[in-house]
Amino acid sequence: MATLKDFRDERLRKLNELKQLGINPYPADAHRTHNMGDIVANFESLEGQTATVAGRITGIRKFGKLAFIVLKDFSGEIQLFLAEGQVAERDASISQLSIADLPLLDTGDFVEATGDIIKSKTGEISIAVKTFRLLTKSLRPMPSAQEGFTNKEERMRRRYVDMNVNQDVRDRFVRRSKFWQATRDFLNANDFIEINIPVLETTAGGADANPFVTHMDALDQDFYLRISHELPLKRLLVAGYEKVYDIGARFRNENYSDEHLPEHIAMEWYWAYADWEKGMVFTENMIRAISDATWGTRQFTLSDGSRIDFGQDGEHFPRISFVRVLKDQYGIDVFNSSIEDIAAALKTNGLEVEKQDNRQRSLDKLWKKYRKTLTGPAFLVDMPTFMQPLAKVQVANPDLTEQFNLVFAGSEMCKAFSELNDPIDQYNRFLEQQNMRDSGDDEAQMMDIDYVEALEYAMPPACGLGFSERIFWSLEGVTAREGVPFPQLRAEIDSTTRDIYPDVKFE
Repeated sequence: MATLKDFRDERLRKLNELKQLGINPYPADAHRTHNMGDIVANFESLEGQTATVAGRITGIRKFGKLAFIVLKDFSGEIQLFLAEGQVAERDASISQLSIADLPLLDTGDFVEATGDIIKSKTGEISIAVKTFRLLTKSLRPMPSAQEGFTNKEERMRRRYVDMNVNQDVRDRFVRRSKFWQATRDFLNANDFIEINIPVLETTAGGADANPFVTHMDALDQDFYLRISHELPLKRLLVAGYEKVYDIGARFRNENYSDEHLPEHIAMEWYWAYADWEKGMVFTENMIRAISDATWGTRQFTLSDGSRIDFGQDGEHFPRISFVRVLKDQYGIDVFNSSIEDIAAALKTNGLEVEKQDNRQRSLDKLWKKYRKTLTGPAFLVDMPTFMQPLAKVQVANPDLTEQFNLVFAGSEMCKAFSELNDPIDQYNRFLEQQNMRDSGDDEAQMMDIDYVEALEYAMPPACGLGFSERIFWSLEGVTAREGVPFPQLRAEIDSTTRDIYPDVKFE
């Protein structure tokens, strides 16, 4: 049975033969005039016209004096029809091939073909080739769709192959692009300004997460990869901006799961003179606009078979009280139950009790267990003040914050609140978080004295919201790793690659 090395060696032989013929197998120029999908879609108006197409060969058939090549570009595929006597002779100076050179081509090669747009005798839309050129010679065979490319490990390691072979995977990342473009379009249409903020920070803040640490040689100082966009964007409110946002990567040094990746794309916006009530209405409108633009629907079937409907414009999502859930589901009073009672509830519900668990982490574990049962959409409200160091308190009940989290598919997809802008209150809450860090909670927020100082210059009342691409993964019905183009994997080099490149030091 032929191995990958055997296939590669045969293609290397063809590559050398092409070079001996004076043909450049990797020319820089291409002259495409039409996409294949456009030709197929508009055949009636284009029939008989001359077109130049370019793409990857997915099939080659030769029958005597006739040959058929299936060519694929991003828009679709088309058949190239080559007949002896109709195709120009080789012109090595421009990498032009003759029909006699077909044996030097393989599936996976990129070629360019010029000819008339026709229908074959079997009714297939085709290009009657007059000239064709080699654009790129492939050295490794691309698996065919018929052969399948389903091994999960291989798919993740060679995602460029996965996207070529599995059309649904490639299409998913087109929708991912639309998802973020729709987010950007909605915010821009509502007068928000996109301002990119640093990825490297001297203090990691804005979320409960363990950061990655790196070192900047120029300053001889450690920096953190951002875990959130929040605090720099709120500094922009201090600076006088009223509606700002950023979309980009954030990094959380935590384990992989179906819902989390250490590196992922997220968005946060901040809106001066708005509060959490305005923020909830804005969020309802935003998620509907994104759904419409990305998928063309507001109704989804989730991976567990449950269905979610974001509803009609003007409809409001129901609200779920954090305090009431823990009381009704577990008999826990968020404010008065002892840590021993909370630990007992964790054990009763099969949840782990860790030595460094504090009240905040333990209550969150109980909520997350119940959260998995929720299809949504709904807004989680009534978050205790001691669990949210960056939100304003409710006027009627200072023990609770003006925070809402969009919940669906068993997860919290958005976190938002009326932003705390009292510098003294903020300083004291940072102190509480610092005490938690000193007690062993690595995910508690760091003291950011520069941010406190910024608040002392005054930040207007505001609402802010953040969400990650977990929304996209959930509505696509895929895991986190399936939802990004190139997930991080433990570095491994297979034996074939080691043999092919003996001069590389892989260790």
